Amino acid sequence: MTLKERLFEDMKTAMRDKELVRKEVLQISRAAVLQVEKDSQKTLDEDGVIDVLAKEYRKRSETLAEIASSGREDVMSRIREEMAILETYLPKALTEAEIEQIVREAVAASGASSARDMGKVMPLIMPRVKGKADGRLVNTIVRKVLEG
Repeated sequence: MTLKERLFEDMKTAMRDKELVRKEVLQISRAAVLQVEKDSQKTLDEDGVIDVLAKEYRKRSETLAEIASSGREDVMSRIREEMAILETYLPKALTEAEIEQIVREAVAASGASSARDMGKVMPLIMPRVKGKADGRLVNTIVRKVLEG
């Protein structure tokens, strides 16, 4: 069963079980996948669906950071619940140590020696961490390794 099919089946189950938050998150996620397919006029593969789900997760993460100071615990708990639901569909995230190991391997393979060589290193890293690590975190680690 593909990830897209799993989203649909889980959404139907959530509707039957009257799990409102789960149903809404899955509906929004499916709609986002279908919109990307419509816009690009092609069917998304597993990686494409994961990218869309990661984007939905990132949106919620950014929203959570924005409203953290507001004291709206009800909204924050709802967003955390939505993020937990999305996490079940995303690949396990890499730890900083795992990312750093991948970065060091890419630096050695590319022969990069300074921060100016980021353009050589990033194309080697991103396919390996796609969907498993935040791009900003990867960028930070690459800078740290190249400058250190």
